[in-house]
Amino acid sequence: MIRLKLRVHVWTALCAVLLTAGVVVPVSGCRSGTTGTANGLTPVRLQLDWYPQPEHGGFFEAQLNGYYKAEGLEVTLVPLPQYGSSGQLVMNGKADFGLGTSDQLLEWNSNGLPLQAVAATMQHDAQAIMVHKDSPIHDFKDLEGHTIAAQTGATWLKYVTTRYGLKNVKQISSTRSVANFLADPNYVQQVFITSEPFFIKQAGAEARTILISSSGYDPYRVQFTTREYAQQHADVVQKFVRATIRGWQDYLKDPGPVNKYLLALNPALNPAQEAYTAQALRDGGFIGDDPQIGRMTAARWQASYDQLKSMGILRNAFDPAQAYSLKFAGL
Repeated sequence: MIRLKLRVHVWTALCAVLLTAGVVVPVSGCRSGTTGTANGLTPVRLQLDWYPQPEHGGFFEAQLNGYYKAEGLEVTLVPLPQYGSSGQLVMNGKADFGLGTSDQLLEWNSNGLPLQAVAATMQHDAQAIMVHKDSPIHDFKDLEGHTIAAQTGATWLKYVTTRYGLKNVKQISSTRSVANFLADPNYVQQVFITSEPFFIKQAGAEARTILISSSGYDPYRVQFTTREYAQQHADVVQKFVRATIRGWQDYLKDPGPVNKYLLALNPALNPAQEAYTAQALRDGGFIGDDPQIGRMTAARWQASYDQLKSMGILRNAFDPAQAYSLKFAGL
């Protein structure tokens, strides 16, 4: 029987695995960045947005190959705790950097959280809607009259319904499993194109995906910190971004060693799944080519800001340039 991927937090068991593997999992403490470790390295904590997986491959590549240490950093990669928010954890000083999306950064800033993106992790988000092969849905306009399993408060769905004038789209909570999809030929589900389609194929079913970015809603996935940290520790930020970009360059060329390492950290993974994800990242150009990795543009940020503002998502108006910096990954 094929085991379906249930994307649930396995925090307690995973902490034990990570500790055994030498990856420290802090649960409290103050922001680092100014105090050196016993080996003279600057401690830095990166708050992941999930448990370790190939979508984080560049960060683990930089850690495993010593790119962070070569920059004088001791980087700890921290899995996201159950019900945790990377933005809140960075704001509270539990981590120096976090992973999120550019639309999240804009919303957080509008809500008074001075968080700043310092580099792009993905040029385009790998999120998509997944439908069965024979589904009548071929574009977002075809969602009229359908129910979609999506993340609670999915901003992209509000954008899509607004842009296409959809009046009858029902949203239900995503279960983070493909079981319901396999059982219902009419099921429509929000997924990561780098993940869930693999399990559908393993189960012998056929599905199609439509990237959310193709609707015109196209945020970056980003690395962020607080504006204060970026100003006071610009050298640390630059070193972190530089080493991370190098990690992603290497991971995309040969993901094998890091994927093997991830298997030891996350028992929910398997080699075939990892290979699928790494190939999907490359085929989709989500991370970008070497000159583009990490980079962002003011135009993309302004466009995202304008979209959120037009939908009434942003609580307060502000200069979107507060939510990002282009200097660390190059203009």
